[in-house]
Amino acid sequence: MGQQTRRQFLHDSMRAAAAISAAPMIGSITKAQSKSPNEKLLCAVIGCRGRGGSHIGAFSGRKDCAIAYIVDVDEKVGQNCCSGVEKRAGYRPKWVKDMRDVFDDKSVDFISTATPNHWHALCGVWAMQAGKDVYIEKPISHDIPEGAALVAAAKKYGRMCQVGTQCRSNPAIINAMKFIAEGGIGEVNFARGLCYKRRKSIGPLGNYPIPDEVDFNLWSGPAPYTTPKLTRERFHYDWHWQRLYGNGDSGNQGPHQTDIARWGLGINRHPNSVIAYGGRLGYQAERNDPNYIDAGDTPNTEVAIYDYGDNCMVFETRGLSVDNSADIEINTLFDSAKGNRIGAIFYGTEGTLVHVSYTHCLVYDLKGKLVKEFKGGGDHYDNFIQAVRSRKSQDLNSDAFQGHLSASLAHLANISYYLGEENKVSIKEAKAVLEKVKSLDNNIVTLNRTVRHFVDNGVDLDKYPMSMGPLLKFDPEKEVFTNSTAANEVLNREYRKPFVCPTPDKV
Repeated sequence: MGQQTRRQFLHDSMRAAAAISAAPMIGSITKAQSKSPNEKLLCAVIGCRGRGGSHIGAFSGRKDCAIAYIVDVDEKVGQNCCSGVEKRAGYRPKWVKDMRDVFDDKSVDFISTATPNHWHALCGVWAMQAGKDVYIEKPISHDIPEGAALVAAAKKYGRMCQVGTQCRSNPAIINAMKFIAEGGIGEVNFARGLCYKRRKSIGPLGNYPIPDEVDFNLWSGPAPYTTPKLTRERFHYDWHWQRLYGNGDSGNQGPHQTDIARWGLGINRHPNSVIAYGGRLGYQAERNDPNYIDAGDTPNTEVAIYDYGDNCMVFETRGLSVDNSADIEINTLFDSAKGNRIGAIFYGTEGTLVHVSYTHCLVYDLKGKLVKEFKGGGDHYDNFIQAVRSRKSQDLNSDAFQGHLSASLAHLANISYYLGEENKVSIKEAKAVLEKVKSLDNNIVTLNRTVRHFVDNGVDLDKYPMSMGPLLKFDPEKEVFTNSTAANEVLNREYRKPFVCPTPDKV
């Protein structure tokens, strides 16, 4: 290393101090805007359970990065993660419970966040306003305007904003999407996304204590501060199935598959309309208790139909058992008769392409013969780091705009479902509605498969009928509904001060 000036020495020392005992490993640290791969970037991981563990593993395992902060409102979880980094990388990050402490530290170059969904957007906006680059887990937002705010903030502040839809960096998916674009299965204008993934009841609705080590005020953040108690048994993770905080599996798993479906169809805008139907059903039968009330309030089974004019997309969420599914066509395409089916299916005039996992795609000809496969995983975190260094947003494989479009598909479907939640329909009534809905799918065949899913899991649809949401028309440019005042009223939440996510024009 060449001779340092006193000013540079002090600068490096201050940055190293921010990482506490990381100094021996970090060495000389300079600005993130440098293109040199030898200069370390300081980061903070915000929200470290679940996917946050992947973030910690990715960035603590790199020679060109160091984790200065672990941020979590649960001190026990946060300190355990700090210990994990210390054991693996030889230095201990600082734990803080309030993310704003990180934003105030100018030595931090970027943050990555895997907080609950209701925190994603505000965390990202605050970070970019503070001059940080951001890696945000999917879905990028809890509500549609929040996604637009992140897109605006990235543009205004010149920040790199990567979304955790990691399939965008996997060669199997990249090459498969290229194959579709080059006409590999002919003309394609319809895709089906699937989340056939067992989700058990999260327990009975009730009043449960907040863990002592959790700051519930900070955890709630932009969401309403309900009570000092929970309405669900398990504090962590099960927030996914409560709409104040999560978006159900259409917003949890869905943004991966709808993102790939849009990609393969070549769609880079919002749909013209959406309609959704389904329910949170089956748990009464499982518990053998007709009065059982599950603490979740997002649908465990939901079908959404998106119209794009010349293109169409359908997304199916199923949360009950799929081990003995009678979906012969889908089982065959996934080359599996049992277990979860999570992926996307592209129906072309000359064949079918099936995304069966994050690193694997299958191609069938019109006779159902397997003719081609794509395999291979990539490094989405590395793609983000390379863009942080290049300062070129076009280097990002999944920027804020792409993340916004894919997350919004979940939000649009859920709005339709929630508005129609009390509109209980018989199978006959559901068919009457869906026969009139524009789609490139066979709406009735998909409905029948969904009905069979319920029945196979012991659901009495006469006693516990499905809900049918309204057909909502959407302006892709203005991002508002054109035929429903009620839908526009729930496009965004009311924020709890000071945890207010700004509108796109005020970021």
